[in-house]
Amino acid sequence: MKYKKYYRKTSLKQKGVGDFFLNEVLKKKPKYFLEIGVFHGVTARNVCELLFNLHGKNFNYIGLDLFEESNESKDEVIPNTNFSSNPIKQFYYKYIKRQNPYSLEAVEELLDKFKNNIHLIKGNSNKILNKIDMSKIDYVFLDGGHEYNTVLNDLNCCSEVIKNNGTVLCDDYDLQQAPGVKKAIDEFVKKNNFSCSIICNGRFAKIEN
Repeated sequence: MKYKKYYRKTSLKQKGVGDFFLNEVLKKKPKYFLEIGVFHGVTARNVCELLFNLHGKNFNYIGLDLFEESNESKDEVIPNTNFSSNPIKQFYYKYIKRQNPYSLEAVEELLDKFKNNIHLIKGNSNKILNKIDMSKIDYVFLDGGHEYNTVLNDLNCCSEVIKNNGTVLCDDYDLQQAPGVKKAIDEFVKKNNFSCSIICNGRFAKIEN
C-alpha cells in the first residue's frame, strides 16, 4: 500500500513509514477505525481509501483532534502546523484555498468523498474520549497528545478495544522529545498484561491482547 500526502503535512512523512503503517492496518482489515490526533487529515484520508477498498461503504472512521491551535496544546509535542519551509504550500492555503488545513472544515473537505462513513470530533481527548462507545471499534491509531498523562488517559479509554481482540497502534514510541509516550505505554501494557510489539525501527508500539 502506498501512503499519499494530499498536498498537506503529515507526521508519517519519513520515507516508508506511511506505507508501513497502511500495511499494518491492512493486516487487520478493520471496519471501525478510531484515530486520536487527526492533524491535517492525511492519515485519515489514506485509511478511508484503504477501508473503502476492503469493505466498500461498509466501514466507519472516527477522528478526534483539537483542530486548532489552543492553550490546551501548549505543553504538548505536536507537529508544526505551518508550511514555513514550503512557501508554495503556504501561499496556496493562505491565498487560494483561504483555509487553515488544520481546521475541522479543511479536514472535512479532504474527507468529503467518505462523508457518510466518517465522524470527526473536535475536542481534547482527556475530556471527550471516555464518552466514545468503544464496543465496536476494532482498530485505534493513537497519535494525539504526547504528554504522559494524556497518553495514559487515551490508552485507558481504549483498553476495551484491546480486550475485544482489537489493536491499538501508538505512534512516536521512541520519540526522544516526548519520553512520556514510552513511559505511559510501558506502564499500561505491564499493568494490563497486554502484548506489545515495537515495530518500524521503534517508531510504533502495537498493543494487543
